Amino acid sequence: MDGNVLNIVLGVASSAVSAVLAWSLQAALRRGRLNRQRAFFGMPPGTECLIVAPRKAGTTSEERVVAQRDVYAMMELAALVSDCGATAEIIGAGEVRQGVGGRAEFCIGGPLSNERTAAHLRWRLPGVSVTAEWEAGVNSLTIGEQTYVREKGLVEYALLARITGGEGERPTFLICGQTATSNLAASRVLSHRHRELIRAHGRDGTFALLLRVLQPDAYGPDVVEFVGDVTAQASVPSPAAAAATEPNRPAGTAAAPVASA
Repeated sequence: MDGNVLNIVLGVASSAVSAVLAWSLQAALRRGRLNRQRAFFGMPPGTECLIVAPRKAGTTSEERVVAQRDVYAMMELAALVSDCGATAEIIGAGEVRQGVGGRAEFCIGGPLSNERTAAHLRWRLPGVSVTAEWEAGVNSLTIGEQTYVREKGLVEYALLARITGGEGERPTFLICGQTATSNLAASRVLSHRHRELIRAHGRDGTFALLLRVLQPDAYGPDVVEFVGDVTAQASVPSPAAAAATEPNRPAGTAAAPVASA
């Protein structure tokens, strides 16, 4: 065989081997990212998760009205579920009658529009409380001793949290915004920036993060700032809440221990 022809053949073969190796490496990286994503969200392929939809602010449980941007938030999460190879069951607030940990869960909306969120906060994030009086224009989120007040059209806040019942149980994600706009903003952060969350907190980590949505009347849910990690403050009852639950305990005495199951 002519030397030039041999060199061409060897070059083509080398290029083909390099292309196969590069493709294999990229495929392995994609599989690794997908496996980490599935582990973080608790959604192996073929499993089912739960999406709990909130009521629109100002409506009753009988009306079952969902705000448009909360529908968009559910669409964001449904796409994420599909990426993991799982399926989603969507249930309205107040209709869920089951425990946690059996399947992954996304709970959208604050405790006043979603009873399921209220239960999760009492259980795992007792330092979080919400005050909302729509007619009076009052809407505030308190975490520990710090209160974050919505300024209509200018600033809104959302709590994004991952909680679990115990080792081996599927996670529950709380998307607790002050409005449907901040719910959508937090849903997009979870959907689009989950790799950052995995790097920061691990595939099995629990966290509570506070987000700030800027100029929602002008920018909708698109301009979001990270305020801080409020896991420590959210995980213990605030002093005011603790005092309210023990009004008759004499000063200077300790609370009775809670027996574990």
